[in-house]
Amino acid sequence: MYQAPRGTRDFTPEEMQKRQYVEENIRSTFQSFGYQEIQTPTFENLKLFTAKSGETIIDEIYSFTDKGGRDLALRPELTAPVIRFYVDKLQMRPKPLKLFYFGNCYRYDRPQKGRYREFRQAGCEIIGVDTPEAYAELIALSYTILEKLGLKNIQLNIGNLRILDCLFKKYKLTKKQQKYITPLIDKSQYTDLQDALKDFNLSDKNSKEFIEALQLSNINKLQGYIEINGNIEKEISKQKQIMNLLRDSFDIKNYHFKLGIVRGLDYYTDIVFEIEAPELGAEKQLCGGGGYELIRLFGGKETPTAGFAIGFDRTILALETEGYIFPTSRLDAYVIPVNKEMISKSLQIAQQLRKQGCIIDVDLMRRGIGKSLKYANSRNSKKAIIVGPDELKQNSVTIRDMETGEQKLVEIKNILEYIK
Repeated sequence: MYQAPRGTRDFTPEEMQKRQYVEENIRSTFQSFGYQEIQTPTFENLKLFTAKSGETIIDEIYSFTDKGGRDLALRPELTAPVIRFYVDKLQMRPKPLKLFYFGNCYRYDRPQKGRYREFRQAGCEIIGVDTPEAYAELIALSYTILEKLGLKNIQLNIGNLRILDCLFKKYKLTKKQQKYITPLIDKSQYTDLQDALKDFNLSDKNSKEFIEALQLSNINKLQGYIEINGNIEKEISKQKQIMNLLRDSFDIKNYHFKLGIVRGLDYYTDIVFEIEAPELGAEKQLCGGGGYELIRLFGGKETPTAGFAIGFDRTILALETEGYIFPTSRLDAYVIPVNKEMISKSLQIAQQLRKQGCIIDVDLMRRGIGKSLKYANSRNSKKAIIVGPDELKQNSVTIRDMETGEQKLVEIKNILEYIK
């Protein structure tokens, strides 16, 4: 017996209904904000990902050499392929360029709840603008997607890497030290962070101040922790404008300023944000994004870029954890031929209804009426259309309401009106 590879999954029809519902809702929200859908290849040149993340990423991804000797990799994420696509073919398009996408990604991670080796991702990029209103709209888009899906308990956190960089400079932390403590900050491991700062010869007072600043929820209190100059004052003002726009223009009040958001990726440079579902525990992050620089790295002319990705599987898991009831698909009707002489007419009726936009199935196993009705019920069919010789003599069929059990003789020409 063969099984799916570790870290991958098969999806039942019921699970696919949930996934289709989520994808269709996300797509419609992207489109409502003026974004256009694109698609990139499942595999790319390996150098695309090592240029972005360094050679160490090879241990975390699925890479291979093809029959032509080319070094390739299954995409571990979608931002790099999208920016490669932009540099290659889309640079001359009018700005801002709003792009969204869906795709399966692949990482050689240890499988656990909400984390798989093959997973689906939804995301977007906005290229060519970095005004406060552009960032506010991007963040509002991410929040709106999750809210419209039906999630009730989500938390939006917004940070700023340029302000954080001022904090690093104040305490004279080297790039090497910053790289070491960034994962600790990202995971809010403040005890380990305190130990690391002590190893870097920061005094207890400075370590305490540093950690307090990371946990600030009030941006107005930053002045007591960092050295304010013209540039940082401008950045703080931009951050405030974004949060005011979220509150006043997008009616989003459930957000927190959090300087400790670092995203854990070197290419983020500006505003960063995350959305969490606290009920999921340790693996609670549903969405993450911000402003970044990649275009120049891939050979293009640098221009402001920002975006976010939504974890498809975790979003579904969060909905299930909250007890969300997903819509279920239903057959409009199940067509039942009474005997084999009625098969041709039954198929004809089914096909005509399908052409008119109905969701129709038909008995293909030559079962009796009782078993066919039982199957129709298992398929959540609204109606059953029974095609028998006596009814056909009157150019009619018997239609049974599967919820009430009521049956009615209906002329074939009127079937659509009755089942719809």
